[in-house]
Amino acid sequence: MSDIAGELARVKGAFAQPTLTLLHQRQAPVVITIFRAAFGRNNKPIPTARLHSQVEEHLAAIRAAGESDVPAGSGRDICQRWMRGQWLVRSLDEIGNEVYTLTSHAQQALELVKSMTRDRATLSEHRIATILGTVRRFNAEANPDRGARVTLLNEEIARLKAERDRLVDGAEMVSATEDYMLEGYTELLSLISALPSDFARVEERFATIRGEILAAFRAEDRPAGEVIDDYLARADALMTATHEGRAFEGAFALLRDDALVTQLREDLTALLDHPLSDGILGDADRAELRGTVRLVRDGLDRVLAQRSRVTATLREYIVSHDAARDRELEQTLRQVESELMGWMATTGPRATHDVSLLPLRTNLDHLRERFYDPADDVLPERIGVADPDDAPSVLLSELMAQGGPQLSTLRDRLSDALSALLPAGSLGELFDGLEPSLRRPVEIFGLLHLAADHAWETEDVAEEFAAVRPDGSKRTFSVPRMAIPDPDLTESESRG
Repeated sequence: MSDIAGELARVKGAFAQPTLTLLHQRQAPVVITIFRAAFGRNNKPIPTARLHSQVEEHLAAIRAAGESDVPAGSGRDICQRWMRGQWLVRSLDEIGNEVYTLTSHAQQALELVKSMTRDRATLSEHRIATILGTVRRFNAEANPDRGARVTLLNEEIARLKAERDRLVDGAEMVSATEDYMLEGYTELLSLISALPSDFARVEERFATIRGEILAAFRAEDRPAGEVIDDYLARADALMTATHEGRAFEGAFALLRDDALVTQLREDLTALLDHPLSDGILGDADRAELRGTVRLVRDGLDRVLAQRSRVTATLREYIVSHDAARDRELEQTLRQVESELMGWMATTGPRATHDVSLLPLRTNLDHLRERFYDPADDVLPERIGVADPDDAPSVLLSELMAQGGPQLSTLRDRLSDALSALLPAGSLGELFDGLEPSLRRPVEIFGLLHLAADHAWETEDVAEEFAAVRPDGSKRTFSVPRMAIPDPDLTESESRG
């Protein structure tokens, strides 16, 4: 095959991918618009019935806007066509409800359209500096020559030290231009927009592995241990040998490092607070940058949930697999084979033996004595509505007596005690001098709360609070003593 023929085959393979089939169809603008409106940037799962209704509502609004080339059919029929096109996938969420999510192919299409709606990046100083910095860092981390790595690190350290010394000495700070910031924001948004499709590809790989494991278990053509070993090997290869898996592992390592997550949030906050950001970033771009950490966390949660489903499939098979029954079946088949070989040794090749198709009648010595009784499932009688006239009368004072501390009244009593000529020496002494309605057990907490507002400190000894309940019964509580300072003395004198 010539080079041009091979290149044509590769291009045809790319055009056969669901991403390009979505963008190449006639109704692609309408489909992409509905996907963006329904799923947003986070690709959150949507219940099936809800998405059917949303599709019908969006299509009605698009027709009202004057667009005639729109998909035909009900919302359910359209979603099923999109599933056949591998742009939607239907699955079960954590509580067993059916939901729709976008496939990685659809998210790639949305990412491409989104990048086309932004201002196109052009050749600039920022772009060249980014390429040079990436190449330099890549070479410093991958160069096999030890001496070359040391030289590169020394040069980078010297450059950073010179810049630090220049700023410490009070040199003029070179401010970033608006074009430089625009290029930086554009590249950053492009990188963040690619994250949902990367996570979706890992999630789809795990879903594929789960389906293959279930098929292998049902086929029973391989031992269960071999199927489990194959899953572990494929899961490890998915995380280490594919671009999506390595990206997932990197993001997972990032979120496990609290310092890196904090640094990422601080850097994003600084970029959003930059003086030039108001004229460059719109509300949607700001929301996208601000939700980067949440976007990564949601993607990780979905991948981990899919991986947990695969693990749950293995666990359910191992738990429900009856090894004793398999051994009994194997022993029975061996006995049948042994008897058959013995019978063949004493008979000719044309010998026959009648075997009954139905087993003999089984004799049971004991049957269940109690069967299902429909009367056991009769609903209880409805609860009648009580007559309001039968309700006991309750006074407001009785309700207030059962309530919380009377902070406003206690605050007045405490203020009066502080302004008195002979103030109480402690909080317990003040409490014992109050009227019975203010000496409920709950009022002790109210006084302690007010004392905490004054930053009064407790002592190592305890004093007794003689409380009176609303019904007249008394109860004594032991509370750490808290002295009430004399307002006529200085702070040192009152402590002394």
